Amino acid sequence: MDQRERDGALPGAVVIDRNVLERRLDPSSAHRLPMAHDYDRRIVIVCNEGYSSSLAADTLQRLGLLRVTDLIGGFQAWAAWRQEAG
Repeated sequence: MDQRERDGALPGAVVIDRNVLERRLDPSSAHRLPMAHDYDRRIVIVCNEGYSSSLAADTLQRLGLLRVTDLIGGFQAWAAWRQEAG
């Protein structure tokens, strides 16, 4: 079973597979998403536990996307916070 299917998803998230992340978010890429039109866009990368997203955010920053960050603790931390908040 897929993690998103099992655990749910972040509301409003745009799901991008890791193996195409750079092509989809780099404004200079012919394969970018329409939302990825400039280097100043705020992007928060989220993975399941926050490890892969840190590496992905670093890679995107090296491409010139300087307002990219990741969610510490990933989806699992967000889900725990949401559950505590009620």
